[in-house]
Amino acid sequence: MEDIYLSEADRNDLETERYRLAYERIREIPGELLCAEEVQTYFGRMADFVLLADRAWRIVESGDLRRMTLAQLQDFNRELYADILPEHYAESYADPDYAAARLGRPLGQMLSLLCAELRGMIPAAFEQNRSDMVIRMELLLEVYQAFVCAAQEAAEQGAGEADSGQPAPETIRQILYWYAGDYCETAALERTAGLLCPERDFASRIVMESDLSDPRYLYYYGEYVTDSEIRTAAHLCSLPEEKIRLMADTYTEGYRIGFEAGNKDISIKKTVNIRYALGFERMIRQAVLNFDRIGLRPSMYRAGSNLFQGRSVEKNGFFGANPNRQFDYDHREDLALILDKPFAERRLEGMRSAYERYRAEAAVFGGPAVVEIFGEKPFAPRTKETACRLSGKQQKLSAEYAVKAGALQNEYIPGEERSFTIIAFPSPEIGERYEEIFDDIVRINTLDYRLYRGIQQKLIDALDAGVTVTVKGCGGNRTDMTVRLHELRDPAKETNFENCVADVNIPVGEVFTSPVLAGTNGMLHVTRVFLNGLEYRDLWLRFEDGMVAGYGCANFPSEEENRKYIKDNVLFHHDTLPLGEFAIGTNTTAYVAARRYGIEDKLPILIAEKTGPHFAVGDTCYSHAENVRVYNPDGKEIIAKDNEVSLLRDTDVSKAYFQCHTDITIPYDELGEISVSTVSGERIFIIRDGQFVLEGCEELNRAFQVSG
Repeated sequence: MEDIYLSEADRNDLETERYRLAYERIREIPGELLCAEEVQTYFGRMADFVLLADRAWRIVESGDLRRMTLAQLQDFNRELYADILPEHYAESYADPDYAAARLGRPLGQMLSLLCAELRGMIPAAFEQNRSDMVIRMELLLEVYQAFVCAAQEAAEQGAGEADSGQPAPETIRQILYWYAGDYCETAALERTAGLLCPERDFASRIVMESDLSDPRYLYYYGEYVTDSEIRTAAHLCSLPEEKIRLMADTYTEGYRIGFEAGNKDISIKKTVNIRYALGFERMIRQAVLNFDRIGLRPSMYRAGSNLFQGRSVEKNGFFGANPNRQFDYDHREDLALILDKPFAERRLEGMRSAYERYRAEAAVFGGPAVVEIFGEKPFAPRTKETACRLSGKQQKLSAEYAVKAGALQNEYIPGEERSFTIIAFPSPEIGERYEEIFDDIVRINTLDYRLYRGIQQKLIDALDAGVTVTVKGCGGNRTDMTVRLHELRDPAKETNFENCVADVNIPVGEVFTSPVLAGTNGMLHVTRVFLNGLEYRDLWLRFEDGMVAGYGCANFPSEEENRKYIKDNVLFHHDTLPLGEFAIGTNTTAYVAARRYGIEDKLPILIAEKTGPHFAVGDTCYSHAENVRVYNPDGKEIIAKDNEVSLLRDTDVSKAYFQCHTDITIPYDELGEISVSTVSGERIFIIRDGQFVLEGCEELNRAFQVSG
């Protein structure tokens, strides 16, 4: 733990000495025979990895990294990640199946976690974070010593061969538990500083100072790099300056307009958190210059890669290629080995301490500006019994922690004062027509919002006349939903739906509302969808009074596996969630382009949600900002920002928010009907058989006609 009584110089000297001692001891491990053969093999391989990470540290520290050739950088990058690449993973201790088979359970499971945690030394080496290196080296030594002592004790007691003893699983679990507990506050400080402090400029210096025509810069991050990142960087370098400006301007202007549309004051903000995939540095550089002109400096942090930050198939921060999504999926619930109420409380204390330390920086933080990528090969995970899994009690604890952490963040960065923006571009993995698809996505991201604003107002006028909206599928789609709308007390001045143009969610193209839960009922079904990087087949959710009352899919042979998959990754361990949003996507241009290229299954939710009606489970779109008065371009105030659950914030905030919001879209070709039922009993049809039929929306069908 950080010693607050030491000066920075003394602390650095202490860490340097700890590093030296740990390194010298770890260097001896591969030559020792102090444990059972398989156990010794495991620790030998872990020691080898630590020595590799140390080599990375020294290469960066000496400046040799910048002098390496492209071929040398590629070889070293692959060496750093070789152990978890798909072709090697089945024989890696990071694979819980392999670790359990070789080391037994539950020790194998714990040692697989340790193997995964040691991989956090790669970013530490490249960022020259000696503390993050040291704590993992000392963790390895502590666990190793427990095995050595157990073997020695067994030998002294004559219990078979000298190397046959093993520590009790609880001994190792306790080591992991106190490691996580001791350093969670330090980790919270690091993460919070990365979010709020532009002076943490590791990534921004790469973006702003590198020769972006030389792909070697991609290897300076310490992230895994493939031909996809190199090809992305090359493609952006080939684009004319005006197109780069157009991309960056759309992104940064969307951020600015998000504050304007949300009636929030951007002038009091000083920092924007930029999140992006490697290869987009040329656009990000221009975006940094754009943000500077409106008084915002960038913070950039690395996507989570350790026990403290958590792992996810979906990356959040700056990130390179994912060396193995199954690895991330296998270790996404490693906290199951240590999560209990005291630990959860310790994490929250650490988070509060971090925000207190950076209170001033939090006050001027504007929110994230995100560049997503899409087009990677679809990932259908394999569930492993040997992987750590949260118990029912831990799931509830995890869900409670997420709610409390969100509320805590909102204390220091109030939702009514912050905003965000998200834009997406394809990865070269999308196929042979990558460059063509990329250009089309740039076109889609920059569609004329004024045209859509007028058409969407026609939709809103019809929807505002309704009491309920009916959504039905067709063909194999079994959707049959009734959505109840809020009552408008003064229709001349109030509206239920936001007219969403290209601001926080780029591209343009949706109208959305927060439905009334009571009276919102039915079945939502999609034949195939990708949510948060995971594939779902025949996903269905049943709603009763706006709450999820049943669910299933067809990913796995057993109903139990399918339900667990949804509870873990859609409900995020909650027993149920409310319907937080109903929307109608209007971007038929994006829908037709996706069909033309055959990439419907690869669209990110950011674009997919604009290609049909969508329903979101979890928090509303106005989470933590419900009291901010928001108006549509026609001057009407949007009054549908709450539901019966979010209103609980006035009495018990822990029951009002869930810190999740997952959009599920029904594509136009699976859509039989969207209609509005008015007070008088009239039905106003908006869509029939996948086509817009409401008067004034004919332009939206033009894309279908052109494609036909």
